[in-house]
Amino acid sequence: MSAENELIIEQIEIGPMANFTYLVGSRSTRKVAIVDPAWDIDGLLKHIEERDYQLVAALATHYHPDHIGGGMRGHNIAGFAELLEKQPVKLYAHKYEADGVKKVTGISDTDMVKVDSGDALTVGDVEIEFLHTPGHTPGSQCFRVKNTLVSGDTLFIDGCGRVDLPGSDPAEMYHSLQKLKSLPDDTLLLPGHNYSAVPNATLGEAKQRNAYLAIADAAAWKQVMG
Repeated sequence: MSAENELIIEQIEIGPMANFTYLVGSRSTRKVAIVDPAWDIDGLLKHIEERDYQLVAALATHYHPDHIGGGMRGHNIAGFAELLEKQPVKLYAHKYEADGVKKVTGISDTDMVKVDSGDALTVGDVEIEFLHTPGHTPGSQCFRVKNTLVSGDTLFIDGCGRVDLPGSDPAEMYHSLQKLKSLPDDTLLLPGHNYSAVPNATLGEAKQRNAYLAIADAAAWKQVMG
């Protein structure tokens, strides 16, 4: 089986905020990790069971409740805490995001694996690399799998994550976007929300349409972002 055929990667739109949850894993072993489990945990677990996958890990791009569950605007969103009750897997979160994750979900340190940029997780025969991309939150991270990038709320096809929220940092976002911009143009970009006319695109295509990737330097970025 070729390396590309070995890869399981499913993009699942879920919830009223057009979130994307992802399944990433190995076709030969049927082992998968779930990225940003939220909104409909029972439905996601049923989807995994129907495809004869084995869930072995959960990955958090960042701590906001629409991505991993918790209280938001007076409502409780199902997420990792509910997943943990039914499927005892660890949540892989960036070390700078751990406190936020615990605050919004109520899980403990023992439920998490704290990772840093450059760390990797092997799921079956597939390696997932963690890339720290602060800006939207201090511990926002992306996941690079072969020639695919799961970018969370750091980079969208036509934009980037908000930098006017608690813990956001416009300067950090600029540097994170430059890091992602340096990846090969044929990298498949899989964002955290369905905010565009298409659900995914190559990084090269995003560079053609995303004005935030076209800003010339840090000074111009600061002027645009206020």
